Amino acid sequence: MAAAAASSRMEIDRMSVEQLRGLKEQADLEVNLFQDSLNNIRTATARLELASTALHDLSLRPKGKKMLVPLTASLYVPGTLDDAEKVLVDVGTGYFIEKTMAEGKDYCERKIALLKSNYDQLLEVAAKKKSIADEAGAVLQAKLKHLAPAQ
Repeated sequence: MAAAAASSRMEIDRMSVEQLRGLKEQADLEVNLFQDSLNNIRTATARLELASTALHDLSLRPKGKKMLVPLTASLYVPGTLDDAEKVLVDVGTGYFIEKTMAEGKDYCERKIALLKSNYDQLLEVAAKKKSIADEAGAVLQAKLKHLAPAQ
């Protein structure tokens, strides 16, 4: 691993100022895209954790319990709990699947685990890209300083 890093450093040292600028801009752009993706994963994970908590709370309520049913994020209507053992799970693009309460909870937990795994992998890649951007920026600054007195 250290040999690969040293080889990468030597390749960056050999680049021209324009190549370094291009590399830094590209790496910075990718880091920003990764950051956006990380934020999206965090948001999705938080929503699934809320859904999992809601399923748990719903499973504790007795049949016939009066409650507010969310139609949208800000619109709720009064309703009565008919069957807490069956839930509709949003599997994306407007499709819902009826599952048992246990299957719904399991679905949420599996999705959360998958998102957390993806988050960790993406975080590692983003850190490597950030390192490349920082290294390219440092070499670029050094080359620009070295060229400045000659002009």
